[in-house]
Amino acid sequence: MANTVLLWIGSLLPILWGIAHLFPTGSVVKGFGSISEDNRRIITMEWITEGVALMFIGSVALTATLLDRTSHVSMAVHWISVVGLNVLSIVSLFTGFRVRFLPFRLCPAIFTGSSVLIVLGLVL
Repeated sequence: MANTVLLWIGSLLPILWGIAHLFPTGSVVKGFGSISEDNRRIITMEWITEGVALMFIGSVALTATLLDRTSHVSMAVHWISVVGLNVLSIVSLFTGFRVRFLPFRLCPAIFTGSSVLIVLGLVL
């Protein structure tokens, strides 16, 4: 039971962080000041894309947990989710972590923490 709870929490964190990622999109884009319309659209697209990617990774991992966490397919889904979260963590570590805004600095910890919880849920 404890391993299932760890999988749930590890899956829900990226879903919730992805949802939270979408709300400030307009403010983030405005924070760049006077930029071209193309750049504004690119920043908007990238901001939304990261939020959707997080929601997708978490949703797939949560679905695998809810359906049958012990099947081979579910195990593969969980490990792929761990890899995806760690890739995002590395990208965030070298980009957003260098920004003074606290939520950017939290991304690597949230992504890595989620992946650790999923791994613990798999191996315990």
